[in-house]
Amino acid sequence: MSEPEPIISIRGLKKVFGDQTVLQDVNLDIRKGETMVIMGGSGSGKSTMLRLIIGSFPPTEGEIRLFGQNICGLKEAGMNKVRKRFGVLFQSGALFNSMTLAQNVALPLAEHTDLDQMIIDITVKIKLELVGLREHADKYPAEISGGMKKRAGLARALALDPEILFYDEPSAGLDPVTSAEIDRLIVDLTKKLGVTSVVVTHEMDSAFTIADRMAMLDKGRMLRVDTLEAFDAIRKLGDEEAAGRPHDERLIRQFLRGDAQGPITERKAALDYAEDLLGMSPEERPMAPSIEPTRVVTKSRIISKDDQPE
Repeated sequence: MSEPEPIISIRGLKKVFGDQTVLQDVNLDIRKGETMVIMGGSGSGKSTMLRLIIGSFPPTEGEIRLFGQNICGLKEAGMNKVRKRFGVLFQSGALFNSMTLAQNVALPLAEHTDLDQMIIDITVKIKLELVGLREHADKYPAEISGGMKKRAGLARALALDPEILFYDEPSAGLDPVTSAEIDRLIVDLTKKLGVTSVVVTHEMDSAFTIADRMAMLDKGRMLRVDTLEAFDAIRKLGDEEAAGRPHDERLIRQFLRGDAQGPITERKAALDYAEDLLGMSPEERPMAPSIEPTRVVTKSRIISKDDQPE
């Protein structure tokens, strides 16, 4: 029996900004009803990938299919129809400060449906109750905490009963307890509502709490897509066993564990500083300073060149 068509399918995805390639030949399938965690360090391309999937800008090359439809090249009207089928929780919550929480959640319903106001009001209360904020409906974003803003943003993302929920760094900037509450909420909503969740994060505690499967990006390339258990096995490798593993696996292990030493830090140390800073190759680099120093530093004081001992 063949597997059902993935709800999100990405093939040969490439994104170039100017002369910088941010994503290169990325492939990924996300199944209906699962929680997929997309992880990677800063600059790995994970946030760019999320924005490509939600249609914020087009890819340079490749194909992105949502609900079986190729969204690459879709006109805005067609893309808007697709967007009604998914919700996005942005990193900051992205609430409108001039609106109450209830008004923020009601906005998608008012803009994209013909529902009677009474039905909208009931729906808003239901969505706020799902995230534990019904009693705060009349508060403004400035009157609530960062964690509450995230939950209010999630209630708004749920307003149109989406089939997919995208989360951009849902735990960023939160204390450990609030972060754990957001993680539990993601798991609960995925189970209760049957939605597909796609979570972009570099917070490993959150990732291993919520994921069914995980995808690891590094410098724009997809290193591995596998189950939570497979990544956990890599994380738990001992030093001797890890030493004999392939480079990419050792890189994944270092990232998952947050180790200070490993392929990631070795790569950073190997970068030629002058070339990175000045854009010069070693052959082009000046052999001596362009200005002769007029003073030298001793352990106790700074003395001028003319005062240096003979």
